[in-house]
Amino acid sequence: MHRTNPPFRADHVGSLLRPAALKAARERYAHGEIDAAALKAAEDREIEGVIKKQEETGLHSVTDGEFRRSWWHLDFLWGLDGVERHVMDTGIAFAGVTTRNEGVRVNGKLGFSGHPMIEHFKFLKAHVKATPKMTIPAPSAIYGRPYPTPIDKTIYPTLEKFFADLGEAYRKVVRAFADAGCRYLQLDEVFIAMLCDPKYRQQMKERGDDPDYLGPLYGDLINVAISDIPPDMTVTMHLCRGNYKSTFMGSGGYEAMQEVLFDRIKVHGYFMEYDTARAGGFEPLRHLPKGRLAVLGLVTTKTGALEGKDAIKRRIEEAAKFADLDRLCLSPQCGFASTEEGNTLAEDQEWAKLRMIVEVAREVWG
Repeated sequence: MHRTNPPFRADHVGSLLRPAALKAARERYAHGEIDAAALKAAEDREIEGVIKKQEETGLHSVTDGEFRRSWWHLDFLWGLDGVERHVMDTGIAFAGVTTRNEGVRVNGKLGFSGHPMIEHFKFLKAHVKATPKMTIPAPSAIYGRPYPTPIDKTIYPTLEKFFADLGEAYRKVVRAFADAGCRYLQLDEVFIAMLCDPKYRQQMKERGDDPDYLGPLYGDLINVAISDIPPDMTVTMHLCRGNYKSTFMGSGGYEAMQEVLFDRIKVHGYFMEYDTARAGGFEPLRHLPKGRLAVLGLVTTKTGALEGKDAIKRRIEEAAKFADLDRLCLSPQCGFASTEEGNTLAEDQEWAKLRMIVEVAREVWG
């Protein structure tokens, strides 16, 4: 029952807490005290260190911790043709906190003519012994935030062409990662999970969108994005309801979106947030399609307290009532630092959680 292909029995979502030296370098770069080359040298150093730590922990998939990014999604979106950084009037409301007020504006025809993250992946691949894993936001990230995305109406008078160009840009970028040697790609999909939240659905209605239309649309965009991958490439999607400084954006079980997730979308596996009752029960796993895997996000990244191994094993047993144990894996519920601020836990607590996941996976699956 040990797996040699991704997703692995013990896996993780991708982002890791930024070390103090990296935070200091980014701060100095922001103030003009060091140049881009010096910042890159600092990032390279810290990424090499965090690769080694992941491998020592026993993980078979290794990321760069998203150390070159400020956000899980925006840095990627800013790299697409036709997209620019946008300073919003306000940030996005999470439970008890509001994010920084950065977003995206679509000011040109969406497209792909190269992307800095292709080079980021090549650096990762050149330095790992394990499987290098790349994470990028799912296509919905450009549109799904409750704050409406400013889109130049002279370029896109209707949304139909906008979404068609978005899917095509993603298809090209995913293919470019494949051509660079990426064989494990994860699409971070917050907004399909958010469509399980009645309050969020209402917000989208109030801004003139139809939530019943958006779920299938986002699913179709993922299918377009992965329509040109080589046969030996694994694409998974990660589902969560927001992760910013240990807070969340939404609540609601997967039932509302289970048909889109399991019948419509053609990914190979699902990283599913399951650390609290906010994500509902395991019942939707009975719809997990044959041959696909669910990675259970049972270990929270929002607090430093280490879960008990027995409690995690009991929850895996519970999930196995709805999907065969052989089609389940274990991970944290989200990244540890979806934004560069990171969640409110210490680095040693992060590594203790990852080690525990590896140990539990070994004990459960051998």
